[in-house]
Amino acid sequence: MKNEDLTKSVNSDESGLKNIIVNYVGNTLNPESDEITVEQVIEVFAEDFPEFLLVVAEENWINGYTQALKDTEYLEKENKSKNDPEEVHTKQEG
Repeated sequence: MKNEDLTKSVNSDESGLKNIIVNYVGNTLNPESDEITVEQVIEVFAEDFPEFLLVVAEENWINGYTQALKDTEYLEKENKSKNDPEEVHTKQEG
């Protein structure tokens, strides 16, 4: 399954940095059309600035892993409270 955002074209008019990146990617790849997609930007960044993408990917992985641990902890507490009749009784009284 491919992320649909990869095929979206980048609007270089939104900021100066986007304009610089789109021009650089266009000059590097020389695509048939004038449109530059997010996937093309990533391709060029992976080749020319891999340490940037690596930091972003690592941070994303850490955030996802941390969220998964929090979700697991929450679900374990919820399951424990559902299976512990005294805790359920205490919650109902409160």
